[in-house]
Amino acid sequence: MMRGYSLEQDFKVLINNPKYSDITILCRDEKNLYGCRAILAARSDVFDGLLYNGMKESYEDQIFFPTINSSEMKIILEYIYTGSINGSSLTKDNIIEVYCIADYFQLPDLQDFITKTLKNILEINFSNYTENYSPELLSKAVDAIMLTEDNILLNLLIEEVATIPLNSIEFGRLSIRALQYLLSYTFEKEIPFVTSEYEVFRYSAILAAKQISNNVYKTIIKQIPTLDQIESSINIENKFITGHQNVINELEPLIKYIDFRRIKDQIDIIEKLKIIPKEVILNIKESNDLYINDIRGIPIYRINASDYAWDESACGSKLIIRENGRVVCASDSCVLHQNVRAKMILENKGIFEWDIIIKKACFYAWVGVCASENFNYETFAGSQSTGWVLGSHGCCCNSGNWIKDYCPSFGDGTKITVHLNMNKRTCSFTVNGIKYPVVSEWNNLPSKLYPVVSVNRSGCFQIQPHRKI
Repeated sequence: MMRGYSLEQDFKVLINNPKYSDITILCRDEKNLYGCRAILAARSDVFDGLLYNGMKESYEDQIFFPTINSSEMKIILEYIYTGSINGSSLTKDNIIEVYCIADYFQLPDLQDFITKTLKNILEINFSNYTENYSPELLSKAVDAIMLTEDNILLNLLIEEVATIPLNSIEFGRLSIRALQYLLSYTFEKEIPFVTSEYEVFRYSAILAAKQISNNVYKTIIKQIPTLDQIESSINIENKFITGHQNVINELEPLIKYIDFRRIKDQIDIIEKLKIIPKEVILNIKESNDLYINDIRGIPIYRINASDYAWDESACGSKLIIRENGRVVCASDSCVLHQNVRAKMILENKGIFEWDIIIKKACFYAWVGVCASENFNYETFAGSQSTGWVLGSHGCCCNSGNWIKDYCPSFGDGTKITVHLNMNKRTCSFTVNGIKYPVVSEWNNLPSKLYPVVSVNRSGCFQIQPHRKI
């Protein structure tokens, strides 16, 4: 490309080019890069102070950064010279480091770009635990970034990890310091949170034991059952915990950020471990907080598995319910859309999420929520005032009012996650792993709703719990 047409392209020629450089940048990995003093100083006050301060760096032809790798410095140089970077150069292995280096060189626009890039990555992978590496990034960030509640990148990571059930995060992915910051940040705050407080305690105690030794870890994990194991009346081992006092010491920084009022029903199990102060146990037993949620913040509820079923008593006459209520299909005679709602009732405060799998699409498939009042199961949900649905052509509909281009069209095999926020009375959707924003026109949904689908001939839909897998 000829020079003179694009300032950005012309300045790319200068990046790490010895021909146009007057200073060598030495990096931690012993690799050298090249830069132009004037450009570096013009773009960063820190470089200006380092290179034009009258000290030895002002006269020498090299400058040394013992904590920065050359690969990370290249990204900084690209931004300094061109005002942008290639987003693909940011990876889970360097994104926190580059953010911190941008902070060191006082490049706030680059920090904003990094934060937006990370947000996009997390949104794409938000329904996939194996690809969602926010626990690892949070563990890095709490060691590298000053912990303040106004740091946008830290807040982004906290809010992401808060919506991942802790018992699905393998031990070792989330550091104990990151867990402490997560619990302190979300303690007594209105932030979406998915893990029950008992499971918060369980994860904290096991992670504390993991810091001591594998033997202590193996002992304690057998003595703290999951909620599912408690419901199944599984036998619990009661053995003396080797390194008992060490566990207490490791757990102590986390205890003050665990709300034991929310786990009163399991307090006897916790008491037997003898790793929680006696006064905490006594206060919980004497507490009268009978109606407090078992999940902190704005609870993201996991509904009973039996409720993930279509309701035969709230179903169009030409729809057929199969597979123990999980699947609904339209008969060949169902030319016009009919509706079926699920058995689960969505009310009170909190966030509710569930998945709809389109096993077989029909002429416009519709997924959403409905109220029971004045709702007709024989008529398309979106034409009714008490039906709010997303269609397979990417449009939303309520009361016959269409909202176009909410998302791309979708068909057979699509997984749609419905996110219903009953605190704000809003609804949003994730389609095939891509999360779309709240439907702004639906800003005052009723206080009691049900999952609903609208189906016609050949359509076949399955309802299931939402899991980040």
